Amino acid sequence: MAHYDLFVIGGGSGGIACARRAASHGARVALAEAGRLGGTCVIRGCVPKKLMHYAARLRDRLSLLPGYGFDLDPPVFDFRRLLENRNREIRRLEGIYHTLLESSGVHLYRGRARIDSDGTPPHGVVVDGERHTAERVVVAVGSRPVLPDVPGIEHAVTSDFLLEEVYEQPRRMVVVGAGYIGIELASIFNALGTRVQLVMRRELPLRGFDQELRIEIAEALVQAGIDLVPEARVERIEASDGTKLVVTDRGVLEADLVLFATGRHAIPNTRGLGLAEAGVRMTLDGVIHVDVGYETNVPGIHAIGDCSDHAGHGLDPSQHDLTPVAIAEGRALAERWFNDNPEVVNYETIPTAVFGLPEAASVGLGEERARALGYAVEVYRTRFRPMLYTLPGLERRFFAKLVVDADSDRVLGLHVVGEDAAEIVQGFAVAMTAGATKRHFDETVALHPTSAEELVLMYQPVSGAAGERTS
Repeated sequence: MAHYDLFVIGGGSGGIACARRAASHGARVALAEAGRLGGTCVIRGCVPKKLMHYAARLRDRLSLLPGYGFDLDPPVFDFRRLLENRNREIRRLEGIYHTLLESSGVHLYRGRARIDSDGTPPHGVVVDGERHTAERVVVAVGSRPVLPDVPGIEHAVTSDFLLEEVYEQPRRMVVVGAGYIGIELASIFNALGTRVQLVMRRELPLRGFDQELRIEIAEALVQAGIDLVPEARVERIEASDGTKLVVTDRGVLEADLVLFATGRHAIPNTRGLGLAEAGVRMTLDGVIHVDVGYETNVPGIHAIGDCSDHAGHGLDPSQHDLTPVAIAEGRALAERWFNDNPEVVNYETIPTAVFGLPEAASVGLGEERARALGYAVEVYRTRFRPMLYTLPGLERRFFAKLVVDADSDRVLGLHVVGEDAAEIVQGFAVAMTAGATKRHFDETVALHPTSAEELVLMYQPVSGAAGERTS
């Protein structure tokens, strides 16, 4: 048995960040992980998704070449080679995480941990039958995709399969769910040559985002060739001779592969950790309640990332169950405990991106949310064809929007749809975190010729309701 200052349960990005930062300040730290190091983001989420996004983006670029004078024979695309190369990179990153923990002095236990505590610190943690104790325990086990109780659901897969396994490229694909994962994977497979049909519960994709951004993305998906099936509900899935039939209340869709991307829940990951036995309060979905200091109702037991309710700030998980949020929360805890640094996470200006084709990215408040909070909202908007598409003659658009508080002139929200939207918004997120006003935007000299320059050239606020087309 060993005693630690901190015991982290979960070897994803948040848990590893917390453990390493605590160890860097001299704490005695252990971390337990039964699966692969890196968690959802590295193994079956952000990283493999982005690698496939790059492939899709390159394939999309081929349509631009003739306009710029290139006459090339169509290149040969090997889908399985893409997946094999992707998985080789993921294994390399997994090894790096192991090395980082080892070099940081974090003791790694390769097994599933369970809290064994009467509710008072120090808390017991059992791994593979061996009991240890710790003054503080951080639960960072994340969440996982959940398949709904639909007849024939065994014929569907989740994003875990698509982003971790090697398989043949489907000719036809039905994607159920229009959040981050659904939009991203629908875009990727469509660009790589799969016919994609996207089933949405609502009229527009990306619930929780600014309404105009949602409209722009829906229009762009249709323009890219994705068939949208809005306001539809899946009733059952049938399989016959290799063809899957997705029966919805709007009709029957045929596919070789059916992806359900309808959400993630924490309960499979938090179940069996001994949390309930220790008296920790959780929702029916297994999400752990924490206070503003990420502590549960049991002193010394904390939770961060997707398995927590994000410090009781009432945040929308669809917007804040993000890897960088988990990392920030873990590091803030370690700084507070072991470096006497009252670091806090700024949830107001967390940038987020949807890596579809085109990309969408946001930071701050959408127009609807800002109005609901009582701000005197001014909206600045632009929509134009970027220079990149002029020679190829493609009618693709770049959309940008600012939501401004008319009383203070502070920029409350920034929303972009188009080429490199994520890269653009990351930079502006720094300015908004620093409290940038519309005047600061206006006083900034534009970098020409770029699409991003339009964000500092929008001089006149627009009139009309959200979503109204002005260009």
